[in-house]
Amino acid sequence: MNLKQLEYFVRVAELGSFSKAATVLSIAQPALSRQVRLLETDLHVTLLTRNGRGVVLTEMGQRLFDHSVGILQLVARVTEEIEAARNVPSGRIVIGLPPSMGRRLTLPLVDAFRRQFPKARLAIVEGLSAHLTEWVATGRVEIALIHNPEPNPAIEVIPVLDEVLGLVGPAQGRAGKVKPLTLAELAAYPLILPERTHSMRRLLETQAALSGLKLNVALEVSSVQSILELVAAGHGYGVLAQTALAASGRPEAFSLRPLVKPALTSTLFLAVSAHKPATPLGRQVLRLLQELVQSGAGAPEPAHTKTR
Repeated sequence: MNLKQLEYFVRVAELGSFSKAATVLSIAQPALSRQVRLLETDLHVTLLTRNGRGVVLTEMGQRLFDHSVGILQLVARVTEEIEAARNVPSGRIVIGLPPSMGRRLTLPLVDAFRRQFPKARLAIVEGLSAHLTEWVATGRVEIALIHNPEPNPAIEVIPVLDEVLGLVGPAQGRAGKVKPLTLAELAAYPLILPERTHSMRRLLETQAALSGLKLNVALEVSSVQSILELVAAGHGYGVLAQTALAASGRPEAFSLRPLVKPALTSTLFLAVSAHKPATPLGRQVLRLLQELVQSGAGAPEPAHTKTR
């Protein structure tokens, strides 16, 4: 057994396919299959079984996979620390972004990362805040941007941005002074909201319950882009922040009325594992992300908000 064999085995297991893993690893498929067979021969077990869609882990394969991921992460961390001691940040880091921030941050993040850490590798994944929280806790993602996370002993969070929430409707009439909307008035609108596990939905439901109000939820849709398309088509109203409109690419097509009495604010946090020590590269990328978010990197010029 050697580290290269473990890396090959992990990639095949993650992708569920020898052909996909061969492409990612830039190795011929027969050579990849031979290395995995050698690993099975050394251990005297079957690690992977084939089905119509690719390969799946056996029970013993799952055990080896769990250990192998930890071993490869440990080796990578040692390598990164040695490189960092020579002032050359290196290694691979996985960053998780919610979709609205992904549209805004991906390009400036990649540009800055390649400029500052030329010997390091970056992977970016997108997901809802609930999924990103789980991925940070399990080690799949090193750093994530998460909206309004619930207390979780497996992660540590740092607040980086407060965003005022407002009622989003199609743009109508002339640009002018924005008229705020109370929570009581919000209850009269047919709303298109994410499912109940979404952080923003929980925030709205909690505030409505505290005020003795019941929201009129016309549709449940988790995708911000889909919510905006439905709003534009006249199917209801959304509750979002200005950054979500900016990320849509056409903020001028919508109106945004801030919510007041009470004012509702969504907070964006940086999240990292509470149990896994940060690598030197991770600490520097954490600072980079914080700077990009707080500087508004990648955000287009704000459009004139229109009243209803």
